[in-house]
Amino acid sequence: MRNKFLLVLLVLALGVLVGCDSAEKTPVSFMVFGDSAELAAYEALVTEFENQHPAIEVALQHIPDQGDYRRRLAAAFSSGEPPDIMLLNYRRFGTFADQGGLEPLSDYMAASEVIAESDFFPITIDSFKWQGDLWCIPQNISSLVVYYNRDLFDAANIPYPSSNWSWDAFLDAARALTQDTDGDGVVDQYGVGIEPNLFRLAPFIWQNGGRLVDNESNPTQLTLDEPVSLDALQWFVDLQVVEGVVPDAAAESAETSQSRFLNGTLGMIFNSRRGVPTYRTIDSFTWDVAPLPFSRRPAGILHSDGYCMAAATENKDAAWTFIEFANSAEGQSIVAPSGRTVPSLRSVAESPLFLDPAQPPANSRVFIDSIPSLGRVPIMSTWIAIEETAGNEIERAFYGQISAEEAARTAISRTQTYFDQNSLQP
Repeated sequence: MRNKFLLVLLVLALGVLVGCDSAEKTPVSFMVFGDSAELAAYEALVTEFENQHPAIEVALQHIPDQGDYRRRLAAAFSSGEPPDIMLLNYRRFGTFADQGGLEPLSDYMAASEVIAESDFFPITIDSFKWQGDLWCIPQNISSLVVYYNRDLFDAANIPYPSSNWSWDAFLDAARALTQDTDGDGVVDQYGVGIEPNLFRLAPFIWQNGGRLVDNESNPTQLTLDEPVSLDALQWFVDLQVVEGVVPDAAAESAETSQSRFLNGTLGMIFNSRRGVPTYRTIDSFTWDVAPLPFSRRPAGILHSDGYCMAAATENKDAAWTFIEFANSAEGQSIVAPSGRTVPSLRSVAESPLFLDPAQPPANSRVFIDSIPSLGRVPIMSTWIAIEETAGNEIERAFYGQISAEEAARTAISRTQTYFDQNSLQP
């Protein structure tokens, strides 16, 4: 009887110890988006972090669709219960920072013995700064690039894209790749797929010597109607309206360019590094990446997401410890093999882990070589509204509903209110 009593006491004691151990863990929530390969990478990141920091417990919240992610994140901030840590694109953090939703990270970075601003590609760090503060720590850096189907290039007997190909060379390839393969009078293989929006258009404006806005530091309006900017817009629109190398609205609605590329009926598609995990599922043809074709000078456009901390976070030191680990060389080396990111740390981006020719794309160095020519859109609290509004007009022109000139004029007029409402000053 005495032994049974002692056994009960022992079991109760162990339960108390386990409960204490669980209660002592500091909880931190982390919200991400992405496909299954990205989720696996973040799960591995969280697992290794918790192994090294057993007193912190990270609750990973995964939203597969990026659009749904943005809606749920906005709702979480509106309700006053945002995740402690979230990934935000540099084009989007301004809205949350302006509303007081984010915690500045400058002091945390300055005190860190793990990472420093000088470890990162400068444009990534600079793109998450506003009013003298650093608001998020960039996890990746990418440009828009051209993914291309090498087998279709071979079949059309045209050379692969070069490192300095022109708009004309690109268009020649797109024409050769656009084919009616079964002779029924309907195009069933297109040369190019590209989204008709302001973010995709921007680098072509810069390449042509044009401006997107009147003042990069303190923009007050779009400048799509300036001659060189309008010339780039016209070239962009003509890819579909005049050349027919891009699916028209009906064809794109019937099957997306993404789907066409995956099934081998699209020669080239414009995308950032985020397309890699999906394209690595292709086993029916060989593909690779090339830099953007250019007109007067090379120019790309920055794609970068950062780890941001909510101002409402109760356990800020624990949240920073995770952000710090995720953006250390060790943390970025865990996520990089997913293919989704070009690491923002120069040491990891230049390592064999990222530049592994055995993993497609073989020419991953394109992403590194394009960094010196990257441009970026303005940091504004209202930039996304500007993008969406202008994008509607660009899409109308792209599918032949209005002229390029009308699209430029209307986009400038309809976005002016958002420039006037912008409260993010440099």
